[in-house]
Amino acid sequence: MDIQHYIDRLEQLLQDSRKLPFSSNVIMDEDRLMNIIDQMRVAIPDVVKRAGRVEAERERILAQAKEEAERIRELARQEAMELVDRDMIIQNAHKRSDNILEHAHHEAARLRHDADDYVMRSLAQLEQDMTRSLAVIRNGIHRLQAELQIEQASEEISAETDSDNLIIEEEG
Repeated sequence: MDIQHYIDRLEQLLQDSRKLPFSSNVIMDEDRLMNIIDQMRVAIPDVVKRAGRVEAERERILAQAKEEAERIRELARQEAMELVDRDMIIQNAHKRSDNILEHAHHEAARLRHDADDYVMRSLAQLEQDMTRSLAVIRNGIHRLQAELQIEQASEEISAETDSDNLIIEEEG
């Protein structure tokens, strides 16, 4: 499943949670939250696999560009050899083979550049997705920690109030 789906589920869990009075804190269902986080842990390797596939695609494109450049070079060599046999057009053959080789180099460089651009865009998008996911997870953790601190403080206040009430009753 898409990481964005899990982020949406976390957001829905947060929206469905009860708000604590007089604060911006909420009480969340820990089991639901942990379930979503566990699912995200399973889904993130899929994102990493996609990055691997993008890298493999880049390598395939580069290999294809090299192969194409080599094929063009070989064609240029063959053509040049045929032209060398003809004395009157030797110089034309050299110029033509040089042009073909130069074109092959430019084309191979362009294909490498295009492949690198594609990989860079894909990895940048993947990085953005992962950064957003990480931010959502961190926000969830921070909110849970804040809620736990509020609950602990509330329990301590309640215990102190109970203790004060016992002291007052003993004195009275």
